[in-house]
Amino acid sequence: MADLIFKLWWVLPVMAALVMYKSVLRVFFGMIIVPDDRIGLVVKKFALYGDDQRLPDGRIIATRGEAGMQAKPLAPGLYWRMWPWQYSVTMEPFTIIEQNKLGLVKAKDGAPLDTGRVLGRPVESDKFQDSQRFLENGGQKGPQAAFLTPGSYRINTFLFEIVMVPITQIQENKVGIVTTLDGEPLDKGEIAGDSVAGHRNYQDPMAFIHAGGKKGLQEDVILAGTYYLNPWFVIVEQVEMMHIPIGYVGVVNSFVGPEGTDTSGDAFKHGNIVKKTQKGVWSEPLDPGKHPINIYTHGVEVVPTTNIVLNWANSRSEAHELDKNLSTISVRSSDGFTFNLDVAQIIHVPRNEAPKVIARFGKMKNLVSQVLEPTIANYFRNAAQKSDVIGFLTNRSQRQDDAKQHISQVLADYNVVGVDTLIGDIVPPEALMKTMTDRKLAEEERRTYEIQRSAQLERKEFESAKAGADMQPEVVKSTRQVEINTQMSAAKVAAAKGDAESRVINAKADAENRTVNARADAEAKTIIAKADAQATEVNGTADAGRIKAIGLAEAEVTKQKTEAMGTEQYAIVRVAEALASNGVKLVPDILVSGKDGGNGGMIDALIGNEMLKKLQKENATTSNNN
Repeated sequence: MADLIFKLWWVLPVMAALVMYKSVLRVFFGMIIVPDDRIGLVVKKFALYGDDQRLPDGRIIATRGEAGMQAKPLAPGLYWRMWPWQYSVTMEPFTIIEQNKLGLVKAKDGAPLDTGRVLGRPVESDKFQDSQRFLENGGQKGPQAAFLTPGSYRINTFLFEIVMVPITQIQENKVGIVTTLDGEPLDKGEIAGDSVAGHRNYQDPMAFIHAGGKKGLQEDVILAGTYYLNPWFVIVEQVEMMHIPIGYVGVVNSFVGPEGTDTSGDAFKHGNIVKKTQKGVWSEPLDPGKHPINIYTHGVEVVPTTNIVLNWANSRSEAHELDKNLSTISVRSSDGFTFNLDVAQIIHVPRNEAPKVIARFGKMKNLVSQVLEPTIANYFRNAAQKSDVIGFLTNRSQRQDDAKQHISQVLADYNVVGVDTLIGDIVPPEALMKTMTDRKLAEEERRTYEIQRSAQLERKEFESAKAGADMQPEVVKSTRQVEINTQMSAAKVAAAKGDAESRVINAKADAENRTVNARADAEAKTIIAKADAQATEVNGTADAGRIKAIGLAEAEVTKQKTEAMGTEQYAIVRVAEALASNGVKLVPDILVSGKDGGNGGMIDALIGNEMLKKLQKENATTSNNN
């Protein structure tokens, strides 16, 4: 314990001396030690005899030993005679500019800026690390054109204020449009500054100003990359590069550049066509690809060089939207009907003619609205007034060809090729459509009925032919039977004739009777054969004819017999025949004679009785047949 106390007894004074020596040296010798990562900013509280005692008017930084904030800082190291009662020293870290950053410098003291300038001109000052030289070389107060790139700097923050800003990076497929905040004023009538050289894409503001660069919007653009641009000098807006798709060209209308000579010729009176880089519409359009165009100094109208389809239809528009405001055309026919029709127009703008089209109309939409829309609409209205609705519909193809020819001639005057004109949907009036529909339906129904009728007739003929074919065997059989019957009848007639002749010789009446009977039989058989072939009706007719013939023949025979034999004698013969056919004996087994053997008496009575019965029976048969 005692040893520990002894050690502390002599260590504590040593430690106290070490702690106090800096203070002693600081107070008595004015010692200042500036660390390696610091600078000492000095403020002089008062000036001694022989030194300038006060700063000049308007100055805040002392450069000649005046009292106040000193321009020259203390670099890392050991300094004497910086007594605390006369000097105040503040330790400040180095100024570090990080990667991807810029250090913008604003001087709090210095000469005034030149008239019309917003940035102080650069002076030799070891990148603002030598404040004394900055002020002595005429460094100007305010924002500085020069700046600090990434690194470590000993900056006197009494004089300079450092502002960290990111570096400028222009992305791929973009361009930077630059507006400068310093430089000469623009010439009257100009909207952008002309191109000047030597400023390294605006990274050297003073080189830009000394080269005569103008303040404001610049014609030149900066491409993709990384740039050290002072935002107190330039404002950069990034925009997409001008993309011209395949099948299109870009017609450039330059608002800047020297006045050029018109190259369009005397025949073109609608604007100047100039060479590239001159003010006006460039004669050479931009081909497909990406182009670094300043959209504020150059207008680019993208013009399709492939066929363009424009639709006059309410419900249809192409991707280019040039026909967005076009609608179905309403027309009136000569017969007073109003109807609608859709039209499609195909046009083509040749590459070399595109500048003239834009010089004339400014935009492709103006070509559509000022030429195509009125031309096509009026053509079809005029065409419709010269025809009725039905004629217009019927001659649609001819109308289409006439429209193509007329519109192509009109478009040729505007440096545009009319490829084709197509008539789309035509919507006639509803009342007319109903009438036409009803008429068509009626025609189709009539045609259907005719087809059905023709089918029925063919079916009837088919059925008739089929029935005829089915009956053919029967017809043949009947025909053969008729021929057989005819032959048989002829044979019977011949036999009857022979028999009749024989009977005529023997007895005229009997022969005639048989002839009549034979003829009647032949006729009856013929009628019967016909009845077999044709129908039951023919059979009935044949039977009636046969009976009639037989009756007539019997009547004729009876008449002739009566005339030949006498009425009384014929009656006796008929009675005798009747009695014989019925088995009645004319001579009784027992003969009863009258008185004196004379006739009459019982025989006369019996004969009379039988004759009466016979006549009654014949009368009854005749009545039934009739």
